[in-house]
Parts: sequence; structure tokens; C-alpha cells
Amino acid sequence: MGTVKVRLFARLAELAGTRSEDVEIGEGLRACDVYRLLEERHPQIAGLADKVMYAVNQEYASAEAPLREGDELALIPPVSGGRDAV
Repeated sequence: MGTVKVRLFARLAELAGTRSEDVEIGEGLRACDVYRLLEERHPQIAGLADKVMYAVNQEYASAEAPLREGDELALIPPVSGGRDAV
């Protein structure tokens, strides 16, 4: 058993009401499993998992990336906006 620091960005942080949270993990837990745990704590983010990008220890990773104690998991939703070049 260990802990990972989860950082939520943009719309996910707004919906969850927090920018970071510590999550207890067990052996073999993946990034997508942690997202599911957060959905239980913050039902407002449910249904967005397939649109989220993951980063483990500041490197992009797949949803299947395994996590270890002390890792940092970033959850990054799609971002839109800006302006087309003229």
C-alpha cells in the first residue's frame, strides 16, 4: 500500500473542487484505476475518463501505466480555445 499525488488540471479541477489530492493505492494499480477511484469521490468527473490524458512523474503515459508509491499522476482534460491564425 502506498500513496500517489494526483494533480487535476483545468475543467477536472473545477469539477472536483481541488487541484491535487493524495490517493492510497495498492499493488498493480494503473492510472485509469486511480481515475475511477476519483470518480467515486467526485462524481462530477464521471464519464470523462476516455477524454483525459495522463502523465506519470511529468511524462505522458497511457491510461494503463502502472503506479508506484510516491508517483505523481497528472490528469489533463482536453483543452480548447484560442484563435485561428489569420
